[in-house]
Amino acid sequence: MSVELNHTIVWCRDNRKSAEFLAEVLGLSTGAETGPFVPVVLANSVTLDFATVDEGPIASQHYAFLISEAEFDASFARIEERGIAYFADPHMRRAGEINRSDGGRGLYFRDPDGHSMELMTRRYGG
Repeated sequence: MSVELNHTIVWCRDNRKSAEFLAEVLGLSTGAETGPFVPVVLANSVTLDFATVDEGPIASQHYAFLISEAEFDASFARIEERGIAYFADPHMRRAGEINRSDGGRGLYFRDPDGHSMELMTRRYGG
């Protein structure tokens, strides 16, 4: 049997707002609300299920998205249009830059709840 990631839950303060934020940056749409979740379905059928947490801190997580060069251009344009701060490095010290790791392009940005989102056009290691 092969093992595949089916879904993961992304904790946030407002599931609709956070799901729509990411979907908009990636050029996707959100799915129909299912119970407490607002899903964003990726091309490989993995679902990010955004769930609202009303109390307590939300631990920052990291989500990396492998996208094509054309998708990067479109997402990068949406990031710039919306004035979203972006960085070339995971520590978010190189503001306003993209990286050229492994012969591709990449960047990092934060979602409304502080999760670290990464866009990359090449897998690490080439």
